[in-house]
Amino acid sequence: MFAEERLLKIIELISETGSVQVEELARVLDVSLMTIRRDLEKLKQEGRIDRCHGGAIIKREVPYIEKRTLETSEKQKIAEKCVEFIKKGNAIYLDAGTTTYEIAKLIKDISALTVITNDIEIAKLLLTTNINVIICGGTIQKSTGSMVGALANQMMEDMRIDIAFLGAMSIDDQYNVLTPTLDKAVMKRTICKNAKQKYLVVDSSKFGKQALIKINHLSDYTAVITNKKFNLEEDKKIKGMRITVVLV
Repeated sequence: MFAEERLLKIIELISETGSVQVEELARVLDVSLMTIRRDLEKLKQEGRIDRCHGGAIIKREVPYIEKRTLETSEKQKIAEKCVEFIKKGNAIYLDAGTTTYEIAKLIKDISALTVITNDIEIAKLLLTTNINVIICGGTIQKSTGSMVGALANQMMEDMRIDIAFLGAMSIDDQYNVLTPTLDKAVMKRTICKNAKQKYLVVDSSKFGKQALIKINHLSDYTAVITNKKFNLEEDKKIKGMRITVVLV
């Protein structure tokens, strides 16, 4: 087995179980403990896993309470741009996250809106407004305050949305959009499939980073709304990939 194949197998095993031990990986892949430790260190440096005592675990997201304090002004500017795309009577999806929470704060007084969300905090914020709020059912991921799992995925499979505003944990150098868990990847793909317009809303801190699961690619979105400043080489690459960027 080539090194890259081995790395992919390690990621697959961690994704299935949530964590693995060095000894188990060495046995399954029939290589030395030293080789596995080198592989895990490489995956950690790439931001695809976290190390734990004697093994590795799925890379975890930053807890919601910590996210609220990061890049706050940038998220507010992104949210202000997003609101320009929303019209009276729209059915919009707000993904779980702190940037989409800023969008929710700005749309509270827009009439005849329907908001679908998997974010408990967004639903609570809109609870006392005239907005029609639909929250996804499912398992609560307590660290992020979001609804995930098969029930949430099935619900979104049946939804038809005018505009979806989605977040992401990270975007790699090839402009793939990434997330730590398969459940989130499936849900985000479903929403993109069922939305007439879909905008990825991400601040500059999300670029150039890795996560375990690929959701899709920046070219799959109507546009990417971000404060990320691209250099000439990046800009050329983006245009070649037919990615639309709305810079704030």
